[in-house]
Amino acid sequence: MASSALKSNFYKWHRVLGLIALIPVIFWTLSGLFHPFMSNWFRPSIAQEVFKPLAQSKMKPALSIQQVLDKNQVTAIRNFNLVNFKKGTFYQVLGTDSVYKYYSATDAVLLPHGDTEYAEYLARYFTQDSTSAVKSITLQTGFDGQYQPINHLLPVWKVAFNRPDGMDIYVETGQSRMATFNNNTRKAFLWMFAQFHTWQFLADIGGDTFRNVLLVIIMAVMLFALISGLTVYGLMWQKFKTIKQNRKIKGTQDKRFVHRFHRQIGLIVSFVMFTFVISGLFHLVVKLHNDAPVKADYAQVIKRADLTISNLSLPVVDSLIHRIGVVNFGNKTFYQVTDDKKQVAYINTQTGKEQTNADEDYARFLATYYHPKLEAGKFYGRVKVDQIRQFDNDYGFNNKRLPVDRVSYPNGENWYIETATSKLSAKIANIDRAEGLSFIFLHKYFGMSWAGKDIRDLVSMLAALGVLVVSLFGFASFIKNK
Repeated sequence: MASSALKSNFYKWHRVLGLIALIPVIFWTLSGLFHPFMSNWFRPSIAQEVFKPLAQSKMKPALSIQQVLDKNQVTAIRNFNLVNFKKGTFYQVLGTDSVYKYYSATDAVLLPHGDTEYAEYLARYFTQDSTSAVKSITLQTGFDGQYQPINHLLPVWKVAFNRPDGMDIYVETGQSRMATFNNNTRKAFLWMFAQFHTWQFLADIGGDTFRNVLLVIIMAVMLFALISGLTVYGLMWQKFKTIKQNRKIKGTQDKRFVHRFHRQIGLIVSFVMFTFVISGLFHLVVKLHNDAPVKADYAQVIKRADLTISNLSLPVVDSLIHRIGVVNFGNKTFYQVTDDKKQVAYINTQTGKEQTNADEDYARFLATYYHPKLEAGKFYGRVKVDQIRQFDNDYGFNNKRLPVDRVSYPNGENWYIETATSKLSAKIANIDRAEGLSFIFLHKYFGMSWAGKDIRDLVSMLAALGVLVVSLFGFASFIKNK
């Protein structure tokens, strides 16, 4: 009797948990089925993905940054760069108000609406579209359904073209790079994925923490529904076998075929369900674990008085200079000069001498600044620093920024710093690596990459379809029981 009551209780709990999880499962599996269309098969293409700036020798600036600042009575800035587009060569100056202004490198005259002009130029460069009208140019300072957190870069300009495909290009003018691009089809997929897979509507209601906590609860319910279902099957396996044998002997019709299909298919896809649920739950728990206030970006202020040496008189050949900026750390100010091979030199703005290993030191300084347990200005020993020029398993393509400096701490944490923007790109701890590996292999099926992206996507779709079918058969069997 006790055994019978135990089986009955397990069966009841399985039905209750399954009903609670039904709608979330339908949402997640349907949106998962459409994900390959968004990320692979229907993904829009673009003419150019990378902008290649001209060398300084081809830009031919007539004035130095000092002359431009003095003529415009600017006494302090955050950074600057030289850019060239259809309207000429300009100093792209990031003011202390964190707004970009564009001054002609020929006569120091301010270009009205310079940042939007440059954003449009970049958008047309990436699309190679010189004829379509621009519908709107808006500054994107936060993420939304069409520009999601996976794109990382902020702020960016959203340039919307008046074209049949509704193409939008997101560009970061400070680095002359594209963040992402969407056409009408991709926008529809993004909306569907945001609402039905990541449940953006919950974040809109109560914020990210509220959404993640609620999703953890739902995922836990799904896990217990799966465990209870397998337990019911194990406890009642002999009973199911006996019923099947008696039906064959008597030659009677199987009137509970829906229940049987639910059990059989459920058993077949149970491993797949485990991989989805465990990896998704781990992903959410780590997001909650990392849900701490982000420290504000390092916001330096460079005084004009500290820029003694002209930026046009540096010990670097103009034909090799592809980007120039200025940074301040260790009570010194440096020109930050990037050459055609993305090697970075730091030249003291007051003495004109190059500082050795300065990019490593600046990366250490920034990592210390962003580290909540360390004090800015102190390196805490010579932690290992090396430059990363391509994405890998630890620093994936979703992080967007390259090149970056990897600052490796003894506890296994890696802090990835983009010294060109003085920003923290990513912080990877051991728990993040474990979560990342579980997510790409158990949730996104990267273990099938050897067969090609198309095959991998097909396998993941079949897995999601199997989970959906099991859930629908379970619901049908519940209805029949009623």
